[in-house]
Amino acid sequence: MVTDIQDEVPWSDNLTDYDNEHFTIYMRLLDASADDASEEEMAEAILGIDPANEPERAQKALRSHLDRANWMVTTGYKELFAS
Repeated sequence: MVTDIQDEVPWSDNLTDYDNEHFTIYMRLLDASADDASEEEMAEAILGIDPANEPERAQKALRSHLDRANWMVTTGYKELFAS
């Protein structure tokens, strides 16, 4: 279970330490989303947040992390490959 997940990803126009630390989580979320996993499944299995006990937090954290994951694959990846 992941314990250092923030409810909202610290947003920046550049890669952050949080992004580097949570890159695998971003990719797992994108993969699960592509496989049509439910929001509840992703929140619990990937973010470690029980949506039955914390539904608002689970939804907020999932949306924030999915948004950042999408940013990573559309924009942020450029920094990963910059020389």
